Amino acid sequence: MRRSFTFLLRPTSRQAAALTACPDDHRALYNAALEHRRTAYAKAKVSIRYGDQSADLKHIRADDPDGQGRWSFSSQQATLRRLDKAFAAFFARVKAGRTPGFPRFKGKGRFNTVEWPKDGDGCRWDSQPEHPTATFVRLQGIGHVRVHRHRAVRGTLKTIGVKREGPRWYVILSCDDVPAEALPATGASVGIDLGVASLITTSTGEHLTNPRHLSASAERLAAAQRDLARKKRGSTRRRKAVARVTALHGTVRRQRLDGAHKAALALVRDYDVIACEDLRIANMTRSASGTLQAPGTNVAAKSGLNRSILDAGWGVFLTILSHKAESAGRELIAVNPANTSRICARCGHCAKENRPTQAGFHCQRCAHVAHADVNAATNILRAGLALRQAAKAA
Repeated sequence: MRRSFTFLLRPTSRQAAALTACPDDHRALYNAALEHRRTAYAKAKVSIRYGDQSADLKHIRADDPDGQGRWSFSSQQATLRRLDKAFAAFFARVKAGRTPGFPRFKGKGRFNTVEWPKDGDGCRWDSQPEHPTATFVRLQGIGHVRVHRHRAVRGTLKTIGVKREGPRWYVILSCDDVPAEALPATGASVGIDLGVASLITTSTGEHLTNPRHLSASAERLAAAQRDLARKKRGSTRRRKAVARVTALHGTVRRQRLDGAHKAALALVRDYDVIACEDLRIANMTRSASGTLQAPGTNVAAKSGLNRSILDAGWGVFLTILSHKAESAGRELIAVNPANTSRICARCGHCAKENRPTQAGFHCQRCAHVAHADVNAATNILRAGLALRQAAKAA
């Protein structure tokens, strides 16, 4: 399995300054390469490829030894590949008839990740093994940076990345051939229904409360953003205000991740087979505002629902659950969510009237009464087991 390990960096003040300069110079390289492609096509209808720009790196580094020349050649190639992937995705969207979204220039603060494609080429993990109580990562142009390694790294190390999140720096190790840690079989199966009132409802009747982390921090965020709006652009006070807003958003993100990890781990420990909905969250949270010619309806209500769905973090939870299930040797089955909340889990009758309220389910045919989310989770489990049986028969 391919897994990533993320650790907090503990740089010195000099290293922190170098870490700040590193993505800034890579951002400048990215923007220059994008401008090169745009100009060549606009003036001469010539398409510039990754290979052409990679070949120019040698001259760029020679002309700017104190800027671009101090960083790893491989990391700069990775930045050029990042631009090449952006163009490949752009052309794929054009071919598919979707909104193209042409690659854009990266503004300050919009380029926070630098990658080294190979351990030992401009970077070195555990660069000072003679320190038994501390771990260091060596990065070209920055030095040996101390790492807060809170768990063991497993598998074969493939790439090393550095990411900036507000005032913090993280090192990200991408490892291949990470061994699975299979958990003992329990013989139990469960269906889960994701919601806003309860984050998770299981077919066994258990409810996990939605913590609503963003709503809990809404007042502090609003105050910090109002304070930011009053600051003059380019001023020191504005930079501090931006840092406060970023820190609050970072806290919410980490709280959401922590809750998702704990909830997913509890499910993986208790059940061998987990059935969940195959949700299209991007479609579910699309704006209802419409256009000038055809304005939408219930825009404010839909906006509030979208905010609640995104605050619940369904996508984050499902991604983490998928990874943990694979690592633990569990089976995760995604089923079509259509009508799972309208079908009676007892007799199979499907009708909109079966759900008179948000939390209540009352079958109009057999008079079965249940919590709406528990009924939906039961239907999800039944559909998941049917898919599993069909896959085995095939």
